Amino acid sequence: MGRLVDLSAKPYYLSAEQIQWVENTLADMIDEEKVGQLFTNLFFFGKDTFSGGELTSEQILAKYHIGGARYHGGQSPQVQALLNDLQRHSRIPLLIAANCDSGGNGACSDGTYIASAAQCEASRDPQVAYHAGLVSAREASALGVNVNFDPCVDILFNWRNTIVNTRAYGTNADDVIKYSSAYIEGYRSVPDMITCIKHFPGDGTEERDQHLVLGVNELSPEEWDASFGRVYRHHIENGVEMIMAGHIALPYYQKRLNPTLQDQDILPATLAEELLQGLLKEQLGFNGMIITDASHMLGMSSAMRREDYVPGAIAAGCDMFLFFNDMEEDFTFMLNGVRRGVITPERLNDAVRRVLGLKAKLNLHTKQAAGTLLKTEADLAVIGCKEHLQMRADAADKGITLVKNSFNQLPIRPETHRRLRLYYLQGEVGGIVAAGSKVLDNFVAELTRRGFEVTVNDGNSRIKGRTLQYREEVDAALILADIVGYGAENNYRIRWKTAMSNECPWYVHEVPTVMVSLNFTTHLHDATMVKCYINAYNSNMEIIRQVVDKIMGESEFKGTPNDLVWADKWQAKL
Repeated sequence: MGRLVDLSAKPYYLSAEQIQWVENTLADMIDEEKVGQLFTNLFFFGKDTFSGGELTSEQILAKYHIGGARYHGGQSPQVQALLNDLQRHSRIPLLIAANCDSGGNGACSDGTYIASAAQCEASRDPQVAYHAGLVSAREASALGVNVNFDPCVDILFNWRNTIVNTRAYGTNADDVIKYSSAYIEGYRSVPDMITCIKHFPGDGTEERDQHLVLGVNELSPEEWDASFGRVYRHHIENGVEMIMAGHIALPYYQKRLNPTLQDQDILPATLAEELLQGLLKEQLGFNGMIITDASHMLGMSSAMRREDYVPGAIAAGCDMFLFFNDMEEDFTFMLNGVRRGVITPERLNDAVRRVLGLKAKLNLHTKQAAGTLLKTEADLAVIGCKEHLQMRADAADKGITLVKNSFNQLPIRPETHRRLRLYYLQGEVGGIVAAGSKVLDNFVAELTRRGFEVTVNDGNSRIKGRTLQYREEVDAALILADIVGYGAENNYRIRWKTAMSNECPWYVHEVPTVMVSLNFTTHLHDATMVKCYINAYNSNMEIIRQVVDKIMGESEFKGTPNDLVWADKWQAKL
């Protein structure tokens, strides 16, 4: 069974009155209501729900009694209206989550991006991470969000890993602790907001994506204790309330904790009792709430039948289950797991206590009773406010990184390099996270405004033309790598538009050439020949303006790269 929750202790610190509300609420529940508290449902804009068919929000709450909600997309007024509607129709107030790892843009499409974890690391300034956390909490809270599924506390050991390439705060435990702690400090400066760190037991050691395959952290117990273990122990001691378990195995540690395990018995952390109960709750002393990562991911669904892993996750030690597949089916799977004893009454009540305990810590029940739980239109004024935009500008200035400039080709200015040939490398198109359609237009507009004459290259051709003519017509080349994507490949690399495309950097010895990555930090692996390379971390207009400033020599580069940017290639440094 494992350790039972103590609601009076860290991270809950509930008063006697708050504990009494939890116990009274629990005692008043039937099994169907307890089962509902275990689920966090995903709501999409443009559809009623991820899996609810024709049901309205009110009907979902009445039938399935969900304990939490997350949503995808939406402008701030839309999001606030949805979240108010959910809280208005829920008998027990909801934990409502967003994914704010870089600022308020994770809470709504018009929220303020401050800095990704990689940009925070490059800035070498914890204040940037603090501002990212502060703005995340301020803008999410204005919508009605009370839980953040961030920060990511993974460690980027493997340069090939693009799953957490920009979401990890560093390549070692010290940096991850330093910047994720600053983020959480900023986030906690806003009252009544819960932090959830992820992805236990830790991503970043391999290149594969748990969305597509079982993730595996191959570290030995000693290596894990000295790295990821230090990070989790630090945040547990500092009172983090929630931890997201990843669909990631930790086989050598699992076998130490349970020597009877064979390779075929190894399960992701979301289903592994030895990791959830033995390592996290017992050995590391975590007394808070554990939620699964998204349950449609292959790292979980490839382990066993869904009928088994839906209740199996709670039985193993998770306290909430992230997302339905089919609402009726999954709810029935969980309820049957309770009735068959897969989830014991003690484990069920412990999980529900942990969920209700966070709601009590946030005083959601008293706000509901007082009529102060819902947010107002006036609350939205903080989103994109002048102060937040200044924080974004400061983060951009400190984070944009000149990784190499071997030929001393900067600055590039219209007075000396007026005719620019622009090469635009785009990543996944039409996915959940895809390259922005306006990024190229925004760059062209900004460069033109500065006095450059920009020609966008057609990369669908292999024809390069005469090199002397190229040098006569082009003063400098600018390569923009807008490579983003999510869950369609195990890792994302540069994909040229056609075989031997003329956009490949054959021209680096013909004209000054600058390559700018707007997301991933390790593109030198595929473009080692480039002599001037910049990591910019994002494609918002502030980043675009400041990248152009720095290329032109209007301001200095201040970011510092980590060693993984070289992708273990000696020629990348030349």
